[in-house]
Amino acid sequence: MARAPGLLTTLLFHKPYGVLSQFTPEPGSAWGCLADHIDSPGVYAAGRLDADSEGLLLLTANGRLQQRLTDPRWGHWRRYWAQVEGLCGDGALQRLREGVLIQGQRTLPAKARALEDPGLPPRDPPIRQRASIPTSWLELELREGRNRQVRRMTAAVGLPTLRLLRVAIDLMDGGPCLSLEGLAPGQWREVNASEHQRLERLLQGRGGRAGGGKSGRAGGGG
Repeated sequence: MARAPGLLTTLLFHKPYGVLSQFTPEPGSAWGCLADHIDSPGVYAAGRLDADSEGLLLLTANGRLQQRLTDPRWGHWRRYWAQVEGLCGDGALQRLREGVLIQGQRTLPAKARALEDPGLPPRDPPIRQRASIPTSWLELELREGRNRQVRRMTAAVGLPTLRLLRVAIDLMDGGPCLSLEGLAPGQWREVNASEHQRLERLLQGRGGRAGGGKSGRAGGGG
C-alpha cells in the first residue's frame, strides 16, 4: 500500500466481531486477533474495542499519538451505534445525556439520539433476538472510555446492547471525523496526507482540548 512521503505508520481498521484489539491471541480463546487481518509491523491500537464489538480502530507506531488519543484529558469524542433490546424513548436518551451511575461513579455527559436502522449487513454470528421484544438503534458519543461503558450505560436505562459499532473518532480540530467510510469489516488503510497533517497538529498541541475528566482512558468504551 502506497504511503505519503514521511507519513508515520497510522492505520484505520474496521474491526470485525470476534477479533481482539491486540496482535497476539489469548491462549484457549476462540477470538481472533489483529494479526489475522493486518500485516503492517510495529503498530498498536490507540484505545481498544472489545472482541464482541465492531467498528473503527486506530493503530499507530507513534507512542505519543497513541497516548494523546487515549488520554481522557483531551476528551476526543467517539461515536457509537448500538442496537438495543427494547424501544429507545426520550426518557432513556435524556438519562444517557446526563450520565448514569456505573459501579458508583457517574458517567460524563454524553450525546445521545435515536437512530433509524442504519441498514448494516447482518452480523456473523447473528445477534440474539426475541420475537416478543422489538429492537431499536441509538447513537451515543462519549469522551471517556471505561470498560464496556456503552453496554453498561444502555443496560442502566433498561436497554441491553445487542450489537455495538464504533463509527467515528473526532480529532476536535473542526475537521471531519475519522470514520469507517469506505472500509468493509476486516479492511484497513493508512491515513491519507490530510489526515496525517491533522494528527501531526494534534501532537503539537493544536487540537481542541476538552477536559475529559478523571474517568479512565478515553480510547475504550466499546
